Amino acid sequence: MIGRLIDLPKIVDPRGNLTFAEGEQMVPFDIKRAYWVYDVPAGESRGGHAHKSLRQLVIALSGSFHVTLDNGRERETVLLNHPYQGLLIETNIWRTLDDFSSGAVCLVLASEHYDEADYIYEYDEFLEYVGCSK
Repeated sequence: MIGRLIDLPKIVDPRGNLTFAEGEQMVPFDIKRAYWVYDVPAGESRGGHAHKSLRQLVIALSGSFHVTLDNGRERETVLLNHPYQGLLIETNIWRTLDDFSSGAVCLVLASEHYDEADYIYEYDEFLEYVGCSK
């Protein structure tokens, strides 16, 4: 498996369930940035890039979506649809998020602050960076 699913604590309560994430505990890095993606129109996708240094934990807070991961040699697609489960994406992995359900909210916990230079936006450049040919 290219990505790794991480189960986060789920505290069940009749008043409503609670899940939390702590950096360097359940999340295997210090969380330096958090952002969320929502109101994705039907048929649209997000991502379409890789990171050189950044690691991420991607969580479907609400609804569902697919995450396709590609390391240049193999590809896998993971359905995220539980708010108590996150997908760990390591460095040098091309990722695309699609098939968002209506009302889906995607939370991303990131290991680094935003740095434009960390992104690889062209797939051919990504393949070259990871030492794979087309």
